[in-house]
Amino acid sequence: MLFSKLLPKEGNFFELFNQHADRIVEGAKAFENLVRHYGDPQLREKYNLEVDNAERAADRVTAEVNRLIHTTFITPIDREQIHSLINLMDDVADLLQDSAETMALYDVHHMTEEITRLTDLSVKCCERLQAAVRLLSRLADPGTAEAALKTCEEIDRLESDADRVLRSAMSKLFRHEPDVRELIKLKAIYELLETITDRCEDVANQIEGIVLENS
Repeated sequence: MLFSKLLPKEGNFFELFNQHADRIVEGAKAFENLVRHYGDPQLREKYNLEVDNAERAADRVTAEVNRLIHTTFITPIDREQIHSLINLMDDVADLLQDSAETMALYDVHHMTEEITRLTDLSVKCCERLQAAVRLLSRLADPGTAEAALKTCEEIDRLESDADRVLRSAMSKLFRHEPDVRELIKLKAIYELLETITDRCEDVANQIEGIVLENS
């Protein structure tokens, strides 16, 4: 035990978590701009590229974290927690890119109120995820640990809001959309956007576990 305490701990993990969370928010903001300016083909292409760039940057951070897991003797938190957290975070970045790509592949011509509302909730979830991740390096402080748990609760509430928006959107879609092709397109996009908030909630649940075990 004494020998283990004398060995240096790898401090890069928390910084890498922060970097990944920053890329998630960058991707979410770019996607939000994509939705807002969808009618402008040039801006649409610009923001699509920004989403792609954020996702690729997030992938590089994920790869570095997974490399460090195998080369670091003592990690600041459990290895399995590190692995699970970074990969759940990467799912969020991937889903943002998937949503942007799906809009292009399905040749969606206009944004609906429901897409805008789900996008707004997704961005808010990503921002709260970023805030929670930034607290992980200071969990020894009881106030910080409590703040992290409260932030995770906020993500849970946002995800519940997104569930309600999705249910309402589906009801409206199946009741009022006469074009079957348009219905299929919008259904897929609504579900993808709601899944972003689901994955943010998964990250929040993982962070809650880390907080409870390490504070």
